[in-house]
Amino acid sequence: MIGPTPLLDFFKRGEAPRDARLLAAQGVLAPRAPEQLAILVLLLEDREVEIRTVAEATLNRIPVAALQAYLARTDVPLGLREFFGDRGVFPGEIPAIEADEPLIDAGESDVAGELDRDTAVQKLAAMSFTERLKSAVKGTREMRAILIRDPNKMIAAAVLSSPKMSDSEVESFARMTSVSEDVLRIIGNNRVWTKNYGVVVGLSRNPKTPLGMSLNLLGRLNARDVAMLSVDRNVPETLRIAARKKVVASVSGH
Repeated sequence: MIGPTPLLDFFKRGEAPRDARLLAAQGVLAPRAPEQLAILVLLLEDREVEIRTVAEATLNRIPVAALQAYLARTDVPLGLREFFGDRGVFPGEIPAIEADEPLIDAGESDVAGELDRDTAVQKLAAMSFTERLKSAVKGTREMRAILIRDPNKMIAAAVLSSPKMSDSEVESFARMTSVSEDVLRIIGNNRVWTKNYGVVVGLSRNPKTPLGMSLNLLGRLNARDVAMLSVDRNVPETLRIAARKKVVASVSGH
């Protein structure tokens, strides 16, 4: 299932700096397969000749068999199939398992080993923007927990695009009051992630979640969590009142 496309949005809006575009064109920035392919195709129209050329070369390095298997997935956009069809690459008979690992990764395979928090903070503090961007996609769990709060919105978006990120991490991000509203909006707008009840609860209780989103999620909560929300002084009063009305309605049988 195709997940969110927070990183792709920066490329679509023309907000990705040259360093980020070059990393993506080289296949070094390796987010989930759907985003990676969409970004590479987008970079074929980049304003810089070098980036267009590098993106073309990277696309040509993707093994045809892997590409055919990926294109056979049910969640691949029609436009992407048509793009590769024009290049003579068509969906295979056997689709790839619908996991979102990148189709090509030209960078280091991983940041070695898990790091404790203090070590990760120190390491990230010494990094440039492009190094932090790569760490957001390829780094350790501890690095992602720090970088999701990075003041640069593209870094946080890269964390949400990491193929290494787990469901439990998304739950923890949904609960964080130190992340930006943009991060919570991306999580809340993703149907795959909001199938997880823990994510729904986390977003509902997070005072930084956009109010309209919290109110929409209220109907997804069980009676116990609605009751807790109705007396939670940390959430907006409007949400608390709405939760209280649901509690009263359930007691009165309406």
